[in-house]
Amino acid sequence: MTEDDVRAALERAAQAALDKKASDLLLLDLRGVSTFTGYFLLCTGQSARQVQAISDSVEEQLSRRALLPHHVEGYPLGEWVLLDYVDFIVHVFSARARAYYDLERLWRPANRLPVPEESRARAADE
Repeated sequence: MTEDDVRAALERAAQAALDKKASDLLLLDLRGVSTFTGYFLLCTGQSARQVQAISDSVEEQLSRRALLPHHVEGYPLGEWVLLDYVDFIVHVFSARARAYYDLERLWRPANRLPVPEESRARAADE
């Protein structure tokens, strides 16, 4: 994918998460820090069911653009769902799992980027 394609996919993923009331969205730029992916999109759901719904929404919205995850982990438990799109990874956490694994701390050298403005604006309108 081109960088523009990746950024557009991240915006769609963020919007899909916000559509399902995900909280605490954070976009980490891992380019230059990681060799396995370029970005992490992190968000939080309030229950296992919501974590799964957020994950489903992200997958559905990206599949409409012919983007399918290369790998999915954690869906059955709904504590931490990892959607690996190779150029970026979407992490959907329960609040407890996000605090425990603390990826923000582990990847602190990564640049924190704002969630795409269009996604924020649409969420604020709801």
